[in-house]
Amino acid sequence: MKFFIDTANLAQIQEAHDLGILDGVTTNPSLMAKEGIKGEEAIMKHYVTICDMVKGDVSAEVVSTDFDGIIEEGKKLAALHPRIVVKVPMIKDGVKAIRWFTENKIRTNCTLVFSAGQAILAAKAGAAYVSPFIGRIDDSGWEGVDLIAQIANIYSIQSFKTEILAASIRNALHIVKCAEAGADVCTCPLDSILGLLKHPLTDIGLAKFLEDAKKSR
Repeated sequence: MKFFIDTANLAQIQEAHDLGILDGVTTNPSLMAKEGIKGEEAIMKHYVTICDMVKGDVSAEVVSTDFDGIIEEGKKLAALHPRIVVKVPMIKDGVKAIRWFTENKIRTNCTLVFSAGQAILAAKAGAAYVSPFIGRIDDSGWEGVDLIAQIANIYSIQSFKTEILAASIRNALHIVKCAEAGADVCTCPLDSILGLLKHPLTDIGLAKFLEDAKKSR
């Protein structure tokens, strides 16, 4: 399973990169705004900076919801850098746009996916990635990881090439569960990734080792 970091914060991207496990980045307008990146020129420049920091794919999201607008925005984003993947919403015009992008050799990430049916449409249209939002599904009273498993099973049976990019990750346990369920990619906040490092027995064991090392000097 690949690890993407879900942020526009350059320091967090660098920290994940330095950890040696970073495979890519996902971003959206909300994450850009959180970092104070405003205006088309500044946002485009920030995307390029992120692409130069990592070796993997960088998802850059359109804000238009009509076919022509999505295509226009997507072409601009894709032209920024070869690693850019255009993030397109799961709506009717979004699916149409994904097909157009696929036919024109522009890779896409279909976002805001909450059902297996939506994931099937995205795969049929040729999306490189499909992003089920498991945390938001959990918030609605259902089990988000179950959707990852369902999509993984369907994609395996149907031989779809679209990768499952588990999104809306809330904690380290989500990451582990997504790996078990068959996600190809997990996009997470840095805190969730770092949470995988933690276990109380590791802390206890390390403290004991250090204590014993002092005694042997």
